[in-house]
Amino acid sequence: MKAYIFDLDGVIVDTAKFHFLAWKKIGEEFGFELTHELNEQLKGVSRVDSLTKILGWAGVSVSSEKFDELATRKNADYLSYVEKMNENDILPGVKTFLEKAKKENIGIALGSASKNARPILQKLGIISYFDVIVDGNDVTKAKPDPEVFVIAAQKLGVDNEKCVVFEDSEAGIQAAKTAGMKAIGIGSPEVLTQADEVFSGFDAILNQ
Repeated sequence: MKAYIFDLDGVIVDTAKFHFLAWKKIGEEFGFELTHELNEQLKGVSRVDSLTKILGWAGVSVSSEKFDELATRKNADYLSYVEKMNENDILPGVKTFLEKAKKENIGIALGSASKNARPILQKLGIISYFDVIVDGNDVTKAKPDPEVFVIAAQKLGVDNEKCVVFEDSEAGIQAAKTAGMKAIGIGSPEVLTQADEVFSGFDAILNQ
């Protein structure tokens, strides 16, 4: 394998909990309680598609102006949590894994739906490890469409089948498989059923 492509939320850092809190607050405005189970369906999904799902679950429709206002407010709320992040928020084993990949001359890319990927990587102090960053600002289609990973592979100059994708969401695993890449799940085998292999985290990969 010549390249590693990483999702951000739930793989490198647990910003998924911040998304959950911010979306939960939006849902509560409409008398809707977002559960952890339903939140699984929002992982790896764009802000617009996530809000569409939440409004659908809540059984409400809003004007396009209100929709935009809700999406903007959710992002501001999310960023207020992100603002407090630092290197201690990197998930266990990630930095060691990135250092190992660098030494082995493996291409490293980020493939994330987040439009805040760059500032987050800077706050974590690991942006320099990434040869390529493809985020929500660079794509038009959300996972499970493989666009984000395909662009990352192209920018790295590596064939799809020589890429390994690290993902914590079903949509992301599906996107990787559609692109013809190897999909490594970070999380639970019960949830990430389509992954080629599943690990609890990068410590588990390093210790195998």
